Amino acid sequence: MKNKLTEKQKEILNFIADFISENGFPPTLREIGKHFKIASTFGVKRHLEALKKKGYLNINSYSSRAISINNYDDLMNEKIISISERTTEIPLLGRVAAGSPILAEENIEDKISIDKNIFRTSENCFAMKVQGDSMIDAGIFEDDLIIVSPQNYAKSGDIVVARLEGEITVKIFDNKNERTVLLPKNKNYSPIDVTNNPEFFIIGKVVGVIRWYN
Repeated sequence: MKNKLTEKQKEILNFIADFISENGFPPTLREIGKHFKIASTFGVKRHLEALKKKGYLNINSYSSRAISINNYDDLMNEKIISISERTTEIPLLGRVAAGSPILAEENIEDKISIDKNIFRTSENCFAMKVQGDSMIDAGIFEDDLIIVSPQNYAKSGDIVVARLEGEITVKIFDNKNERTVLLPKNKNYSPIDVTNNPEFFIIGKVVGVIRWYN
């Protein structure tokens, strides 16, 4: 590309590229203005003229949908590279087989991409789908995806993923007064005392939750 863009010009150019990719035709001035909350078509034209002068756009006229992008394929490739640099793929675990290592191949159901900036740590993380409602008062609901940072220790108050007697559970870790307890966050469930239980160990700490709304 020929000239450096301002952040706003990048946003507008990417919007136009995405719009073309999704719809097969460019947006109108009003659609661009509505998306970026630019009140007048004159304001939109000023941004488009700047992109034209820098060699990014062709504008035959300002009639409806008369905008085209120079080197469209190159631009989309740049966007794809830029996105890939910001994201990382982590394994999504299905039902964990009793007794198997948490990241055993047979436990990995899929992979998901997450933005590296969303969570403070994403290296070596994995995702799991929540089963049950024992943590709803902590904002973790059934079918949520939790992002887990692997570690075999925790401090009181951490939300952890643990293996207990062959089963995987998500609870709050509490270690006080020489007792180790797993605390649910739902009044319908009771705490689980795991003090000196040889079949209990911590798998990781929950560092994030992903939820989709239908």
